[in-house]
Amino acid sequence: MAYDYSDDCISDFHKEVYGVRPTQAYMEEWNTLSPNQKQTIWDEYARVNEIQMIESKAQEERDIVKFEDRITDVMNIGAGDRKTALRWISDQETFYHEQDVEHFVWQQGVLFTSYGRQLIKDLLAIVKYESYECA
Repeated sequence: MAYDYSDDCISDFHKEVYGVRPTQAYMEEWNTLSPNQKQTIWDEYARVNEIQMIESKAQEERDIVKFEDRITDVMNIGAGDRKTALRWISDQETFYHEQDVEHFVWQQGVLFTSYGRQLIKDLLAIVKYESYECA
């Protein structure tokens, strides 16, 4: 079965792999390639994308360990339990909205993980929101 390498599709995949859309010159060259040449490029994108996904997952796991270590350290200096440690950690931040909690979890590198989703729930039950006033 032949694959349809549309301009939109390759542009999307290029952006996924390299973080930017391909240039016009790249797309013009792409359109001159044979199906076999396009398949070779597509396969390389897939290979690089797979490596990036593996590296991203490993980084998320390291970030979870790092944040859990932070919680443990705060518990060891007197917080006593996880909830109190999270409250002490989150007291260092200013939250105006639930999105600020999500941003905080994103900064820890764990937003798009099951750990991050649970951390958001835990923090939403703890954090205090500041009121936002325009000057």
